[in-house]
Amino acid sequence: MALQRLLSGDPSKRSKVYLAIGALSLAKAIAVRNDRKRFRRELRDAGLFLGVGLALRRFGKMRAQKRRELESQVPDWAIKLATSEPAKQGVRNVAKQRLGRESEPQAEPSLKDRAQRVLSSR
Repeated sequence: MALQRLLSGDPSKRSKVYLAIGALSLAKAIAVRNDRKRFRRELRDAGLFLGVGLALRRFGKMRAQKRRELESQVPDWAIKLATSEPAKQGVRNVAKQRLGRESEPQAEPSLKDRAQRVLSSR
């Protein structure tokens, strides 16, 4: 899995998945403890999954802390200005201009329109 995909989204949710897989792998290692080779492999897998889970959890906490710090530095008037309706409309207008007005869904032609187009093309 690519590192960028691993860190995108909500790292705290992903960390829970990795921790759960690590715990299951650890339980599996205990179950096969008589087979030395398999025990080591399962133990290594459990360690990797648990390590990634703990790293993601730490990354999620650090990310949330940085976000809170940045949000605390932004003045209230700037937040109100950015979330106002004229600002939202301005962003929509710029997006439509950049996308060439293709973002609006086109109406599906009716059966009558398609029939007329077929007959006019002959």
